[in-house]
Amino acid sequence: MIIYNVTLNIENSIHDEWLVWIKQHIPKVLATGLFLKATFTKVLVEESIEGLTYSIQYLAQSKQALESYHKLHAAEIQAEGLQKFGDKMLAFRTELEWIDEYKVSTH
Repeated sequence: MIIYNVTLNIENSIHDEWLVWIKQHIPKVLATGLFLKATFTKVLVEESIEGLTYSIQYLAQSKQALESYHKLHAAEIQAEGLQKFGDKMLAFRTELEWIDEYKVSTH
């Protein structure tokens, strides 16, 4: 599986509006049918830049599914946020390959 991680820094001036928007945006990305689930988290480490930082991790079944997302949907979906928030929302994206998962055993 592939994790498509989008890390976003949001200026304080748009934060509340952005938070409402992103909670509608994530289901739109999932509606492409190319991801299994998404996790939305707030980054707790203090950043040198102002604003709040969040991470969204979309889980894709395969590299091919992620490539299909990029080819068919990414430009349009990313343009929506850029058009609405401009440079008050900074994003960078990382692709991660899921190797293994470990859980605490409860005996």
